Amino acid sequence: MPVYEYECGVCHCRFDRRQRFDEEPVSICPRCQGKARRVLHSVPIVFKGSGFYSTDHGRGWQGTTSRKEEEKPAATGGSSEDAAPKS
Repeated sequence: MPVYEYECGVCHCRFDRRQRFDEEPVSICPRCQGKARRVLHSVPIVFKGSGFYSTDHGRGWQGTTSRKEEEKPAATGGSSEDAAPKS
Protein backbone atom coordinates (compact mmCIF):
# COMPACT_ATOMS: atom_id res chain seq x y z
CA MET A 1 0.00 0.00 0.00
CA PRO A 2 1.31 3.47 -0.79
CA VAL A 3 1.97 6.09 1.87
CA TYR A 4 0.41 9.50 1.27
CA GLU A 5 1.43 12.74 2.99
CA TYR A 6 -1.22 15.22 4.09
CA GLU A 7 -1.06 18.78 5.44
CA CYS A 8 -3.64 20.63 7.50
CA GLY A 9 -4.68 24.05 6.20
CA VAL A 10 -5.37 25.36 9.72
CA CYS A 11 -2.51 24.17 11.97
CA HIS A 12 -0.06 23.21 9.13
CA CYS A 13 0.48 19.81 10.73
CA ARG A 14 1.89 17.19 8.33
CA PHE A 15 0.97 13.53 8.71
CA ASP A 16 1.21 10.31 6.72
CA ARG A 17 -1.40 7.66 5.96
CA ARG A 18 -1.07 4.20 4.41
CA GLN A 19 -4.05 3.86 2.09
CA ARG A 20 -5.22 1.64 -0.71
CA PHE A 21 -5.67 3.23 -4.13
CA ASP A 22 -9.45 2.92 -3.93
CA GLU A 23 -9.78 4.65 -0.51
CA GLU A 24 -11.03 8.21 -0.22
CA PRO A 25 -8.35 10.81 0.66
CA VAL A 26 -8.22 12.04 4.26
CA SER A 27 -10.01 15.38 4.56
CA ILE A 28 -9.87 16.02 8.34
CA CYS A 29 -6.73 16.76 10.39
CA PRO A 30 -6.33 14.33 13.32
CA ARG A 31 -4.85 17.08 15.55
CA CYS A 32 -7.23 20.06 15.15
CA GLN A 33 -10.06 18.62 13.00
CA GLY A 34 -9.30 21.25 10.31
CA LYS A 35 -9.39 20.68 6.56
CA ALA A 36 -6.46 18.55 5.29
CA ARG A 37 -5.14 18.15 1.75
CA ARG A 38 -2.80 15.66 0.10
CA VAL A 39 0.75 16.93 -0.52
CA LEU A 40 2.16 16.12 -3.96
CA HIS A 41 5.90 15.69 -4.49
CA SER A 42 7.94 15.72 -7.67
CA VAL A 43 9.17 12.38 -8.95
CA PRO A 44 12.96 11.92 -9.21
CA ILE A 45 14.40 10.97 -12.59
CA VAL A 46 17.27 8.48 -12.72
CA PHE A 47 19.25 8.10 -15.95
CA LYS A 48 20.76 4.63 -16.27
CA GLY A 49 22.87 3.15 -19.02
CA SER A 50 25.59 4.51 -21.24
CA GLY A 51 25.43 7.79 -23.09
CA PHE A 52 24.22 10.13 -20.35
CA TYR A 53 27.57 11.48 -19.19
CA SER A 54 30.42 13.15 -21.08
CA THR A 55 32.80 10.55 -19.66
CA ASP A 56 30.93 7.78 -21.49
CA HIS A 57 32.31 8.86 -24.89
CA GLY A 58 36.10 9.20 -24.83
CA ARG A 59 36.79 9.78 -28.53
CA GLY A 60 35.20 12.37 -30.74
CA TRP A 61 32.90 13.81 -28.11
CA GLN A 62 33.16 17.61 -28.12
CA GLY A 63 36.89 17.67 -28.71
CA THR A 64 37.95 15.45 -25.81
CA THR A 65 40.84 13.06 -26.11
CA SER A 66 40.74 9.35 -25.59
CA ARG A 67 42.06 7.77 -22.44
CA LYS A 68 45.04 6.26 -24.32
CA GLU A 69 46.15 9.71 -25.50
CA GLU A 70 45.95 11.09 -21.95
CA GLU A 71 48.13 8.28 -20.57
CA LYS A 72 50.98 8.75 -23.09
CA PRO A 73 54.05 10.32 -21.47
CA ALA A 74 55.24 13.57 -22.96
CA ALA A 75 58.37 13.23 -25.14
CA THR A 76 60.93 15.52 -23.48
CA GLY A 77 64.08 13.99 -24.92
CA GLY A 78 65.79 13.73 -21.55
CA SER A 79 65.42 12.12 -18.19
CA SER A 80 63.87 13.72 -15.17
CA GLU A 81 67.29 13.92 -13.50
CA ASP A 82 68.58 16.29 -16.22
CA ALA A 83 65.65 18.67 -15.69
CA ALA A 84 66.24 19.05 -11.92
CA PRO A 85 68.66 21.85 -10.92
CA LYS A 86 71.86 20.66 -9.26
CA SER A 87 72.85 22.22 -5.97
